Amino acid sequence: MEAFWISLAVIFVAELGDKSQLMAMTFATRFKPWPVLAGITVATAAVHLVSVAVGGLIGDALPTTAISIVAGLAFLAFALWTLRGDELTEEEAGKARRTTRNALVAVTVAFFLSELGDKTMLATITLATQHGWLGTWLGSTVGMVAADALAILVGRMLGKHLPEKVIKYGAAGAFAVFGVILLAQPLFA
Repeated sequence: MEAFWISLAVIFVAELGDKSQLMAMTFATRFKPWPVLAGITVATAAVHLVSVAVGGLIGDALPTTAISIVAGLAFLAFALWTLRGDELTEEEAGKARRTTRNALVAVTVAFFLSELGDKTMLATITLATQHGWLGTWLGSTVGMVAADALAILVGRMLGKHLPEKVIKYGAAGAFAVFGVILLAQPLFA
């Protein structure tokens, strides 16, 4: 359960202000919320299953101290990445607006492709090096789907009046805290 809750919290925070949330809002303006959420769930579950497999292999091959240091540095890098920001390119926004196929298929494919190499995928790999794969997979999937569901809900209710800077700085701060904690673990072990 620890892996589930840690992964849920970390990935939820990582997803705040991410381009996936922008895609979720864009799709939600075109399609009904449930097919959008279902597509996000299918894509996220698939990408994060691959992520925990990779993280599990890396975790088994490296010593615990090295994993903790690399994970801490990775989370500090995620904090900087979050501060830099993540925007939906005009091409990605155009694809979301033009899609006329089945909403579930369109959202699933778009999210799957956009998540490959994204910070939430990398964060899931990092988490899986230290925690059980099942809890990490379920927690990271639920965390991302919850964050994107929030984006759909808020996007439909408030449109473009989101406090982006507050979200960006809050998420970056949370990543920095996780990074410092991971870097400090070997010192107190």
